[in-house]
Amino acid sequence: MIHYACYAKKGSAGGKFMEVQLGQRIAIYCRVSTTDQSCERQEWELRGYAERAGFEVVGIWKEVASGSKNQRPERKKVMALAQRRAIDAILVTELTRWGRSTFDLVQTLHDLQACNVSLIAQTGLQFDLSTPQGKLVASMMAALAEFERDLLRERITSGIAAAKARGKVFGRRPGERPKSDRFAPKVLRFVEEGRSYRAIARELGLSKNTVMSIVQRNRTEGMSPQQVMDR
Repeated sequence: MIHYACYAKKGSAGGKFMEVQLGQRIAIYCRVSTTDQSCERQEWELRGYAERAGFEVVGIWKEVASGSKNQRPERKKVMALAQRRAIDAILVTELTRWGRSTFDLVQTLHDLQACNVSLIAQTGLQFDLSTPQGKLVASMMAALAEFERDLLRERITSGIAAAKARGKVFGRRPGERPKSDRFAPKVLRFVEEGRSYRAIARELGLSKNTVMSIVQRNRTEGMSPQQVMDR
């Protein structure tokens, strides 16, 4: 691949110029939130940026996933490349395309730092935590992440309190045994057929202790298998 001399203007007051490191191996990562959207614009813009900067594009990973979702297999593939030291940087249009939240962004930035891999936004902002500027930005983001978590905890706590005030009951009510009650008729029928507790447990995917508990409870209540089924 032919690399061209490329200079990127730094956003400092002095208006200094800094030569971009040519030949860096980068992975392009694109993400949209819904299936009716397309990664085409992001890919086109990032390809152009990489060509102007003289980066070597290792590959392009595209994903359709909500920013709040943790299941993002394409991002995991890019992280795997970073862990294998197969890339030098990851190129995205903006930080929200990569990080699920401020906390997630800070966490992945630290993971990338351990692999000596940078995260580069299309604006030219490069997150390299080995530099003083990168450490400052990471510290600010970590503070924002903590603020986000505090707000989330506060919303959850106030929401639960409001729901309880309206009479909402959380958790399983005393005496409720949804799973064992559901399997009780089958367990008791198998017991009458002479099957062992171990065989019944294996057949129904229950533990042996659960089977024993169902049988013991039925004997205590003095109910027949048919009565259990009719409940």
